[in-house]
Amino acid sequence: MKAIKEKHSLLMRWTHWVNFPILTIMIWSGMLIYWSNDVYNITIFGHTYFKFFPQGFYDYFHFSKRLSEGMAFHFLFMWFFALNGIVYVLYTIISGSWRELLPERKSFKEAWLVLLHDLHIRKMAPPQNKYNAAQRIAYTAIIVMGFGSLITGLAIYKPVQFATITWLCGGYHLARILHFALTIGYVFFFLIHIVQVVLAGWNNFRSVISGFEIVNEEPKALTPSTPAEDGK
Repeated sequence: MKAIKEKHSLLMRWTHWVNFPILTIMIWSGMLIYWSNDVYNITIFGHTYFKFFPQGFYDYFHFSKRLSEGMAFHFLFMWFFALNGIVYVLYTIISGSWRELLPERKSFKEAWLVLLHDLHIRKMAPPQNKYNAAQRIAYTAIIVMGFGSLITGLAIYKPVQFATITWLCGGYHLARILHFALTIGYVFFFLIHIVQVVLAGWNNFRSVISGFEIVNEEPKALTPSTPAEDGK
């Protein structure tokens, strides 16, 4: 028997969908800024063997010579990114949803089983509640990554005014490396997340929009009534 079950609250859905375009703009504007000082590559004895973004990449996406535009968008939307993240974390703590989100001791072992199931190597998926073990780890990690982006971003944005934060990040250059690495992590998370959504199917995607999902429930068996109960 099919039944409608509430899965995601309104605030959770709101912060989820708001975060997607904000983070997209942050990555896009970040690339406009990175173009002006494209320093990360693998160079040995003066020969560059690997460069993250060749000039053709910048030309194709029109990232070149747009530094001021990138800074304007990045420094504006970082406040929306921070506010949205703070609202989500506060809601998770106050509502008690963190109990369903934070990884448990068994989560890392079960996450491996979830991966094997997704790769069709293992038939049975480990039992789960609202989130499976892999989701618990991934969603908690993305919160930590968001916090890391804010801290390293402040260190890069105002290294003198936020000298203590810059020092805690290991200096300006290390803060920039960490900020860059976190951005690459967001891109990988996006790609994996979209693939997982497609594999999970329409019912799961619909629940993130409407807040409800359709589940199959076993019909409750009726208990036979006693003669005394029939006479009442």
